[in-house]
Amino acid sequence: MSNVHSTSTTRSRNGARMPVALLALALGAFAIGTTEVVIAGLLPEISVDFGISIPTAGSLVSGYALGMVVGAPLLAALGTRVPRKSMLVWLMVGFVASSLISALAPDYGVLLVGRVLSALVGGAYVGIGAVAAADVVSEDRKARAVAIMFMGLSIANVVGVPGGTALGQALGWRSTFWAVGAIGVVVLLGVLKLVPFSPVAEGTHLRSELAVFKRGRLWLAYGATALGWAPALAVVTYIAPMLTDVSGFSDSSVPIVLVLFGVGMVIGTPIAGRLADRALMAAVYGVLITVTASSLLLLLAVHSKVAAVAMFIVFGAAVAAVIPPVQAKVMATAEGAPNLASAANISAFNIGNAVGPFLGGMTISAGLGYTSPIWIAALLGAGALIFALLCGLADGRHRSRVAADAAAAASQPPAKQQAEVRS
Repeated sequence: MSNVHSTSTTRSRNGARMPVALLALALGAFAIGTTEVVIAGLLPEISVDFGISIPTAGSLVSGYALGMVVGAPLLAALGTRVPRKSMLVWLMVGFVASSLISALAPDYGVLLVGRVLSALVGGAYVGIGAVAAADVVSEDRKARAVAIMFMGLSIANVVGVPGGTALGQALGWRSTFWAVGAIGVVVLLGVLKLVPFSPVAEGTHLRSELAVFKRGRLWLAYGATALGWAPALAVVTYIAPMLTDVSGFSDSSVPIVLVLFGVGMVIGTPIAGRLADRALMAAVYGVLITVTASSLLLLLAVHSKVAAVAMFIVFGAAVAAVIPPVQAKVMATAEGAPNLASAANISAFNIGNAVGPFLGGMTISAGLGYTSPIWIAALLGAGALIFALLCGLADGRHRSRVAADAAAAASQPPAKQQAEVRS
């Protein structure tokens, strides 16, 4: 952990010093989070510009999601022997390039290429960036460092997405990609100057990174990630009809509630990071219980305007609180080879992005009403908790095996121990 004191630092709210490198990493997450979601608000302008239908333009959203799922682990695997800082620099170069491709796209096909490239490098950046964030702080602050980086994604929902949408509507959709590309250049410079260099650990290679996927505990953690994040999209995807048809809001009020939901996310992320540093698995259990409980409370609150607004803020905080502890849990479970495992967890988040809206849409299509996705959110939260509990049990068995092996090794005669060492 020699890097901890070799970088510039800033004070967190409790007075402790945190590396400024985390701000560069968080700004990168902000740019990636903005470009991921802002496209939804620009689809009408893009469809008119290219003379395509809205559903066709919608492929820019699904194509991005697919690129995230595939690209994050793929690029992390290809960069196994590349130092993290160098990898982050090249990924941000790719992100800036993808933004320029999108801004200059002469037709829909080129724009789709830019979007997929952005997803490929963006997913890998977030996964490897989380490991880099944890690497520049002491052992007892890793989850908080991850939370700071992921705060960039939360703030993107509050500032970046509405700001980018407004910019695109006022000056044309291409202006949004020019702006995001400019932010990417700032991030690139920040990573070059602020993120400390650390060489690739001895013995690190693709085989060792792939070996962690043999750990059943890791797959249980991925299950908790996917199902724990899925409630967010299960609800938010259908928030407009919930608010207008159930709560009684006007259409113009929907963006305001979405911003407040984002504010809740900004609140929940750092709180969860602190809790995870104190007791990781307790934090994982706690946030998943909170997601499930807040979903059930939202079912009651959505019928009242005031209660609905309050609970959407709470629900936003609850779902955002899932991110730091589950990401930290995956990194801890993949100890020794965290890059690829962490990037694969970004794929798990995006699987949750797909599962939540799909199941929510099925219930609405089945005639169960616009509140039915909230039921889905509660069930998904409960399912994530089951995965987490099973992961905790597997952790206990793993610790018992390690302790038994250590005790058996300690009980061997010294001569036998030396013979085994020589062998």
